[in-house]
Amino acid sequence: MAVRLLVASRNAKKLAELRRVLDAEGIVGIEPIGLDEVPDFPEEPEDGATFAENALIKARSGARATGVPCLADDSGLAVDALNGMPGVLSARWAGRHGDDAANNALLLAQLTDVPDARRGAAFVSACALVVPGGGETVEEGRWSGSVLREPRGKGGFGYDPLFLPEGSDRAAAELTSAEKDAASHRGRALRALAPALRALAERA
Repeated sequence: MAVRLLVASRNAKKLAELRRVLDAEGIVGIEPIGLDEVPDFPEEPEDGATFAENALIKARSGARATGVPCLADDSGLAVDALNGMPGVLSARWAGRHGDDAANNALLLAQLTDVPDARRGAAFVSACALVVPGGGETVEEGRWSGSVLREPRGKGGFGYDPLFLPEGSDRAAAELTSAEKDAASHRGRALRALAPALRALAERA
């Protein structure tokens, strides 16, 4: 009998990414489910000052509402020239949550006059695992790179078309899923969570 693990997201790509990481780490006995597969519950405002705080808010809320272990991530783009912004505001940078095109357009406009040498940035992800009666674990991953001057590629989501990973000649949106998993901030954070996920699987 597999342990159900609620992933606090309605993003099918995040569920698929977790499944690929579980497979790659050889972790069996966990059945990831999304928010669409559990009864609706009031989601608490993500008002933390850090990615880790927001990930814990989401994971605690999901675990408390459903009684099953909950994994949540909070991630975004930290741009050097913007003093680490958009940061925790990445998903709603242009005002409306999840409007990728508007967020990307605003970011490009804000960096119009910033020279290439100062366009450094990093994707940051904090992944929190909350197990009812079994504690909390938070891990962070960083993916360094820079902001391009125009979008490239059709894959990924969010700021992927504008992010050029360090040492790569392709934008994040031009990478395959496997390439992105191996390098990305969320992939790194999820792999760091592997011991906690393995311990959860052993409860099955």
